[in-house]
Amino acid sequence: MAKLNQIIAVEKGVKSKAQQELTGAHRDLAKPVLLSGISRTYQPKDEEGEQLPPESTRVQLQAESVLRSTAAALTRLFDVTATKDWANCEARADVTVDGRVVVSDVPVSYLLFLEKQLTELHAFIRSLPVLDASESWNLDASTDSWKTEPVRTIRTKKVPRNHVKAEATEKHPAQVEVYYEDVPVGYWTTVKFSGALPARRVNEILERVEKTQQAVKFAREEANGAEVTDRRVGDAVLGYLLGP
Repeated sequence: MAKLNQIIAVEKGVKSKAQQELTGAHRDLAKPVLLSGISRTYQPKDEEGEQLPPESTRVQLQAESVLRSTAAALTRLFDVTATKDWANCEARADVTVDGRVVVSDVPVSYLLFLEKQLTELHAFIRSLPVLDASESWNLDASTDSWKTEPVRTIRTKKVPRNHVKAEATEKHPAQVEVYYEDVPVGYWTTVKFSGALPARRVNEILERVEKTQQAVKFAREEANGAEVTDRRVGDAVLGYLLGP
């Protein structure tokens, strides 16, 4: 008895062959010359008339024959696809992570859905904002965010000062140079807040997602290893559609 993964493996080839058969049949039937034949004989009006050989062209393509060959190719496709789809309804497996069954008795179609969603979720988690590692953060319950310890810094103000380079004399005024001095005028106390996540939290979620991705793949392989029952649908459908 075949297994579901074997049916899936051959389905693509069967589909490709059926498509080629159908395309070829459509192309050939569109050529009237292949479907046409003729037979002509010549008889002169009297015995002294010119004798001409008969002419004939045979029919090269029988539409009924094309229908039979097309039906045969499509029957195989109908049967393989039916076998796969019926089996997909019955093939199931548990998604187990670290010995814990996260979802039980999951059909193949949903396992495929999970695989796609987990890939997208993994990319989303990797893009999450992470707290600046150069700061020390603590969770603040009042704001439901992370905050740093207060940091006190001095606020300064530039105050002009005069530097006398040369004292005034009877002949020359004093030479004075103006410069600015930073003078402390107050203090800033700064606390930073952030809504980002600790790197540890992001890494934990990523690890869970990756483990679940592996579990879903294992479950799909297990489900696809189930034995299948051959379904004979093609004869019934095509026999009705293209039969005599």
